[in-house]
Amino acid sequence: MKGHLSGNMSDKPVCVSDFEHRAKRILPKSVFDYYFSGADQQESLTENIAAFKRWRLLPRVLKDVSQVDMSTTVLGQSVSMPVCVAPTAMQRMAHPEGEIATAKACVSAATGMMLSSWATSTIEEVAEAAPGGVHWMQLYIYKDRALTQSLVRRAEEAGYKGIFVTVDTPYLGKRRDDVRNRFKLPSHLRMANFETPDLAFSSKEGYGEDSGLAVYVAQAIDPTLKWEDIAWLKKITSLPVVVKGVLRADDAREALKHGVDGILVSNHGARQLDCVPATIDALPEIVEAVGGRAEVYLDGGVRTGTDVLKALALGAKAVFIGRPILWGLACEVRQRTAAELFPNKKFYLFMFDHKIIYFAGIRVRRCQRCARIATRGTSPLISSYRMSIFGGN
Repeated sequence: MKGHLSGNMSDKPVCVSDFEHRAKRILPKSVFDYYFSGADQQESLTENIAAFKRWRLLPRVLKDVSQVDMSTTVLGQSVSMPVCVAPTAMQRMAHPEGEIATAKACVSAATGMMLSSWATSTIEEVAEAAPGGVHWMQLYIYKDRALTQSLVRRAEEAGYKGIFVTVDTPYLGKRRDDVRNRFKLPSHLRMANFETPDLAFSSKEGYGEDSGLAVYVAQAIDPTLKWEDIAWLKKITSLPVVVKGVLRADDAREALKHGVDGILVSNHGARQLDCVPATIDALPEIVEAVGGRAEVYLDGGVRTGTDVLKALALGAKAVFIGRPILWGLACEVRQRTAAELFPNKKFYLFMFDHKIIYFAGIRVRRCQRCARIATRGTSPLISSYRMSIFGGN
């Protein structure tokens, strides 16, 4: 009996790493490599996760935590928890429904989803499949400004609640596994938001010996972007605009000068420039520079509930998660039931352990100062930084 129970338990994924290991067995190698890999030597990929371990929580005790409120707002939209979905591309490589499954799951969990410009489901399909959901649009600025503007218009008309413009991708980072695999989309898939084969990253196009996506980006994405282009984007939309890919305080201040509504501290999942700081290390100085004038979010390396809590304690309004969603999609591929991803916040319960908020002494989100955060003092970026979580009395 003991062995039988042990076998059952070991077969059940209970955290992000379990889902990741299972997804690696399920997905084709080129697909897993595309989702998993970082740039060059992948130092920042490792660091994004490792950096969280340098922070230590200082929890309060003897606080009434019988009633817990994890809800918050992102760009004025209510979500059930400060964990939202980042814009991972080409999700139908992991699951037949791809972004549709993710969108339905987010509605089930009452949290928000950012859709990639490079999705394998259209802007409209995602909105129609998940009515009432909170959707934001991730935007690349193309050389063809009319095309870029059309993506913004479509997002507005479909009821999306904000534009997150990626600013760290003038060219694609060198992802060695993608070069080795000569990565391109499977023949039955395409970037669904585009009509022509060249813009849809169709396998019908020739991409030479390099990563097909690297060739695509060099051909289509505008490497001349400047801050004036953020001002242009603000002029063509009434939606809130967030810059995604900021790692420096001076860039955060510049973003504020150009009227952004939020800043997403991100290194693109460590997939662009290697050897940049982990996002959790970059977060404190950006929060300080912003000074409450815009919302600040974080992605990159979030794998546990304590990671979420640490990011919030350092000033993030919410975190966005990418790869864990892909692993969840891959592991649910046989069921093909979107709601199975997050029923009753299954995602948060299984992958991120919501119980950490009880142990940290967080009673009500808006009115209890509950936890502080400290570091081991091993990082020059964060050795003297301490901050309270959740302001209020």
